[in-house]
Amino acid sequence: MAVVPAALDAQLQRDAGLTMFGYWVLAMLSEAPGHQLRMSHLAQQSNASASRVSHVVSRLEKQGYVSRRKAEDDARGSIAELTDAGMAKVIASAPGHVEQVRSLIMDGLDEDQVQVLDELCSALLAQVDPGGTLSVAPPG
Repeated sequence: MAVVPAALDAQLQRDAGLTMFGYWVLAMLSEAPGHQLRMSHLAQQSNASASRVSHVVSRLEKQGYVSRRKAEDDARGSIAELTDAGMAKVIASAPGHVEQVRSLIMDGLDEDQVQVLDELCSALLAQVDPGGTLSVAPPG
């Protein structure tokens, strides 16, 4: 449970200069309508605290990958939006990340084992998130 995320994080930092969580935020924005999400929704979708998301978005802003602005309909809310440079970063980073996921997880499994893994993950997620509010589809 700890080895795979650490290996994925190391690959992304080495090859793309991004943490796994930073990549995840960029990927979620890349798949959102208009490439933007409310910060609160980004936190909910990433299963992270608002402060963690804010910190990562600030770092991504400094790198030119994300911009942040006040929500028009709510003075307290903020919107994170993927920049063109951020979209280019996701596109450039995805192939190496996908290859690492395949190498670490999928390549060593046959079709029956993949089915069992899917069933196990579904069962575990149902225990952790009975209401089904978490997004589990990995980016890329």
